[in-house]
Amino acid sequence: MGFCSMLLLSNILLTAWLSTAKGEEKTCSLPYIPNGIYTPHRIIHRTDDEIRYECKDGFYPATRSTVSKCTLTGWIPVPRCTLKPCDFPQLKYGRLYYEERLRPYFPVSIGKEYSYYCDDGFSTPSGSYWDYLRCTAQGWEPKVPCLRKCIFHYVENGESSHWENNYVQGQSVKVQCYNGYSLQNDQDIMTCTENGWSPPPKCIHITDYCVNPPHVPNATIVTMPMAKYPPGEIVHYECHKPFELFGKVEVMCQNGMWTEPPRCKAACIISEDILERHNILLKWKQSQKVYSQSGDVIEFVCKPGYRQARKSPSFRAKCMNGDINYPTCV
Repeated sequence: MGFCSMLLLSNILLTAWLSTAKGEEKTCSLPYIPNGIYTPHRIIHRTDDEIRYECKDGFYPATRSTVSKCTLTGWIPVPRCTLKPCDFPQLKYGRLYYEERLRPYFPVSIGKEYSYYCDDGFSTPSGSYWDYLRCTAQGWEPKVPCLRKCIFHYVENGESSHWENNYVQGQSVKVQCYNGYSLQNDQDIMTCTENGWSPPPKCIHITDYCVNPPHVPNATIVTMPMAKYPPGEIVHYECHKPFELFGKVEVMCQNGMWTEPPRCKAACIISEDILERHNILLKWKQSQKVYSQSGDVIEFVCKPGYRQARKSPSFRAKCMNGDINYPTCV
């Protein structure tokens, strides 16, 4: 066959193939999205057509994008609504294996699971060094992936039959204090918590406890009240408005006694009415009302057209527990 004949045959075959391809245009079936709706609605969805979908309340897109495209292999990505997916897990005291490599693929759908490990001093609920974290309809399971491990060595001023035993977060051990001693808050059971043993493994001499924190006038105790306070326990105070706190904001129980409590002194309120009554102005401030702490020094000047009255107090006045000896101008 000559060159010209071969060229003619090739053109005929190419024309036939193009005609066939055009006649068999690829389309996608109508999207079926349980618990979701999409737009636009078309009778036929052709290649490269796009839809945008959204999910009903309580359901979320299975992928990051809510746009799906009709391709030769169908809708990509597949439009699907699932129950709330799981975001990247914030593991306390642990990490996912290869987490930096996996991070871009979150959030993930329900059913996904990943292996993780715990930090030293913690273990998985199964007691092993590593386990699986699973995405469920209720979120990540287990809820607390890494549990604190506690070792019971001994109890100070007491005894127990559980020496050197290992415990995990949530487990408890009973101890017996010597006569005249007790655990914090009169307990006889210690529990392994996220932060270690609670109360601490120490029996405290009963006479070392404190009761009834000092009463501070014009203040409120903001710490949870206790029947007895063990040594080292701290109680915090907060002054009522407009009183200002002087000294430390807390007291501590030491050897059955409380440390020196704070004091709440009244602040001085300098109003426009008071300034008008004395024909004076604040030397450095222009606001209508000023709060000054007890002990602060405030400077005044006469209003324009006025002069200091005879026997007037000093124009440098001190706030003393809510009172100011105001100067006067005439």
